[in-house]
Amino acid sequence: MPASPTTYAKTEVDGKVVVGVADFAVTNNPSATLVTYALGSCIGVTIYDPAAKVAGILHFMLPDSRINAEKAQQSPAMFADTGIPRLFKSAYELGAKKQRLIVCAAGGAEVLDDDGHFKVGSRNRTMIRKIFWKNNILLAADETGGSISRTLWLKMADGSVIVRNQGKERVLWPQ
Repeated sequence: MPASPTTYAKTEVDGKVVVGVADFAVTNNPSATLVTYALGSCIGVTIYDPAAKVAGILHFMLPDSRINAEKAQQSPAMFADTGIPRLFKSAYELGAKKQRLIVCAAGGAEVLDDDGHFKVGSRNRTMIRKIFWKNNILLAADETGGSISRTLWLKMADGSVIVRNQGKERVLWPQ
């Protein structure tokens, strides 16, 4: 079955494809802007192939799907170990090539006051690095850790990745 130009279950808001928690979107629409909000301990991953003009964004919550296989089956984007492969595979179906992908990440903060017991942000950061290392993928840029929530944007027009937090924006890629 051929992939659709945009793979997502969201609605467009003001010309933006809004990706919610535990979801992802992949597109080859040259005018699309992908955005995900409220990246606290969650991590947002962006991918962009400048030659194929394919981009995607994932907003995952937890590192490891083994804690709930049924939930991972229903919502693979909820977990790093199932969501990241799904994001990449969907981009490949639209013509992206692994060796051309520009990969960025943001989030993974410790925002809950739980005395460091769960450390979800830290565990998410560790898992993303393990997955990328095992698959020979380098992050072009990232803004992870800390204790602040972030918003992550990817603009198809030029592939730029923007992070917003505490009312300030910065270009994450290109640097």
